[in-house]
Amino acid sequence: MESYKQEFIEFMVESNVLKFGEFTLKSGRKSPFFMNAGAYVTGSQLMRLGEYYAKAIHEHYGDDFDVLFGPAYKGIPLSVATTIAYSKLYGKEIRYCSNRKEVKDHGDTGILLGSKINDGDKVVIIEDVTTSGKSIEETYPIVKAQGDVEIIGLMVSLNRMEKGLGGSMSALDEIREKYGFEANAIVTMEEVVEHLYNRECQGKIVINDEIKTAIDAYYEQYGCR
Repeated sequence: MESYKQEFIEFMVESNVLKFGEFTLKSGRKSPFFMNAGAYVTGSQLMRLGEYYAKAIHEHYGDDFDVLFGPAYKGIPLSVATTIAYSKLYGKEIRYCSNRKEVKDHGDTGILLGSKINDGDKVVIIEDVTTSGKSIEETYPIVKAQGDVEIIGLMVSLNRMEKGLGGSMSALDEIREKYGFEANAIVTMEEVVEHLYNRECQGKIVINDEIKTAIDAYYEQYGCR
């Protein structure tokens, strides 16, 4: 596993973004782990988060793209932090763009925030996590409505490796099949478990035998590889 992935896994735990226990998701599923990207709140956390995203995007998509699109609302700081990091790490000026939940009819009008998306632009979409793939159903038409643009791929921070809306393959695999572009994550839950199981992080074991058993049982029911 790449060193930046190991660092990112520990960073999620340190930032109290990735938690283990018992959680009820919006889908109604009872999950032994929960990720909340809204817990990244400080300048140093957002700086590091942007760098991890930039490294993963560069690894999977290179730098032949123009715009990083972060859907409102959590995608807004993600796209800003990552474009800054991309410029710093790779010397490539990527434009950031997000959407508004309501169309603005005065001043900086329209549905977009940040850069406009123009004909010929290549776009990478950035999100926090994709459980079912439902968010892309809203994001995809917004991006494609801007003109003759090419969506290069999607990058999320964590692949939960769960069945998507279709119920047979993961949400990221469903996105690849339905929309025809790549969908990747900085890390997968398989990598998280591999790195943290019975290993001390922040002075304690966050995935012990009990949590590992609960995770295995969860994936027996909802998981797919």
